[in-house]
This record gives sequence, structure tokens and C-alpha cells, in this order.
Amino acid sequence: MKARSTPWIGAALALAVMIGAPGAWAATPATPASSAASATGSVGVLPPAQHKGDIAYVSGGIGSDQSGAFKAAMHQYPLSLEFARQSADGNEYLANVPVKIADMHGTPLLSTRTRGPFMLVSIPDGRYVVSASHGGNTERRTVDIGKTTRAHETFVWPM
Repeated sequence: MKARSTPWIGAALALAVMIGAPGAWAATPATPASSAASATGSVGVLPPAQHKGDIAYVSGGIGSDQSGAFKAAMHQYPLSLEFARQSADGNEYLANVPVKIADMHGTPLLSTRTRGPFMLVSIPDGRYVVSASHGGNTERRTVDIGKTTRAHETFVWPM
């Protein structure tokens, strides 16, 4: 018997998790979804969270299962980041991207390298500058995080 893909199952699963434990992701921001359904219906597992001060983050997304897990978990994190470069065939995901997060006064809060094309960050409410570099080019984005405000930034560098 051939397995069928039903995209709404992932959304229903995520909704069931949120209804079953409302606000739980806020109480434990580092591990809101250790596994998540991908768009194909299979389950991928997020890597362990890393911590730096008040910031918890996970990075990865290499392979379709883990990529699906990151995409499914994005709504549970205040800040989600994606990294790619343009190519002749479209965009190609990047890993090992240096990422820095600073407050609006320029105080560094996090400096790390991604372990894949996605980075999900639990960070206190506030305004931040996120910078990412590839091929000698650094891009900066200002993001606002609040109780009802999430930010998703996609960094894409030219060929």
C-alpha cells in the first residue's frame, strides 16, 4: 500500500500540541518541539537546543526530515532565520553561516555558526539586530519580538 501525503496532518498535530499545552513553549522556549511533522507527513527531530544567556536556539535542517521539522516548528519560536545563496538553478540552502544577535545598543548577545539552513531562536521580547555573513558579505536586519510578534528573516546572498 502506498503512503499518501496529507498536508493538513502536520498543521493539526501542531495545533493539538499547542492546545494540549497552551503557553508551554513560552515556559520552556528551548525545547518547544523536539519533533515535528514535515510536509510529507514523516516526523523529523530537531537537534538539541544551545543556550547563551537568556537566548536558546536550535540550528540545522540538513535533509528533508530535519528540514520539515524546522519548518513545522517555526511558529513556536519568536525568531526564525533561513539562509541561502542564489544559484543558476534557484536558491541553495547554506550551512555554517556566522550569525550574530545584538541589542539595539550594539551589545552582542549571541555569536554562533549555523549547523544548517535554519535557526530557531527563543529570545526575550525586545528589538534586536541580526547579522549573518556569507562570502565576505554581511547582511543586517532589525527585528521586533513581542508577546504577539514573531519575526522570520530569510538571508539570501547573490551568486
